[in-house]
Amino acid sequence: MDILSDAISAIRTSSPSSGLFVRHAPWGRHYPVVPGAGFHVVLQGSCWLCVPGGDAIALGIGDVVFMPRGADHVLADDPATHVTETARPGEPREIIGPGPRSMLLCGAYALDRRHPHPMLDGLPEFVHLPAQLGRHAGLRGAVDLLAAELAGPRAGTDALVPSLLDTLLLYILRAWLEDNADTRPSRWAAAFGDPAVATALRAVHADPARPWTVDDLAAAAGVSRATLARRFVATIGEGPLSYVASWRMILAAKRLRESTDALSTVARAVGYSSEFAFAKAFKRRFGIAPGQYRKEAEGAEPIAV
Repeated sequence: MDILSDAISAIRTSSPSSGLFVRHAPWGRHYPVVPGAGFHVVLQGSCWLCVPGGDAIALGIGDVVFMPRGADHVLADDPATHVTETARPGEPREIIGPGPRSMLLCGAYALDRRHPHPMLDGLPEFVHLPAQLGRHAGLRGAVDLLAAELAGPRAGTDALVPSLLDTLLLYILRAWLEDNADTRPSRWAAAFGDPAVATALRAVHADPARPWTVDDLAAAAGVSRATLARRFVATIGEGPLSYVASWRMILAAKRLRESTDALSTVARAVGYSSEFAFAKAFKRRFGIAPGQYRKEAEGAEPIAV
């Protein structure tokens, strides 16, 4: 069971969106908070990422920035440039100006922010992946393919772009995990590198409805109960059964969004013997009843780039 792919699939609420835009200096573009995650890739030229209350970050060709919680920010040709526009649907792809030309690939992922997977919660507000020769060839390849499809749509582009966007997200997360495997902020990188924790996680993802105990998971991982519990807390920041409960709720939310199954069916699918027990656990985690969550999810609008 691929935990990373499984986690992203479970919290995605609709198709991602993306677009190319070209600006000539001077320009400053505001990106308000979005209810999901966003990304930028510099394809030509350069720009600055300006974070409210933080330092400006210089971005060059090939640099990738990922916002796992859709944080508010500004992109500009220079930190001193005033904001001239706000990202919105239907704006022109290119605006001519007197200065140097920059082209960026920007996109957004609609993710369930009520109860996201803890792996994304462990990421910083802005994940900066500088372009490095010989590093993350898959990420560079995904960027090139996506940029080519958006620059010159052809037969099959409408089907290819969402798949490429999903691929790009996984490559971004993989690159971050690889680059931060030895640093404390990336606990999940350590979790994937710990054979016992990774084995237990795969077991939970393969059969989430099973009435798991710490003893069961420890036996599957080939370590003692105390060792597994200690390693879970040290890597992902919570105990084994706490993660089981969280993952079940994430899966339940996905099923509520994507199916018309009765609540009793959803409850059984995620390991609850009664609809009442499931509804109580769901409301405790999400702060909302399952039926209301489903109604609100049906009325949610896609994120515009």
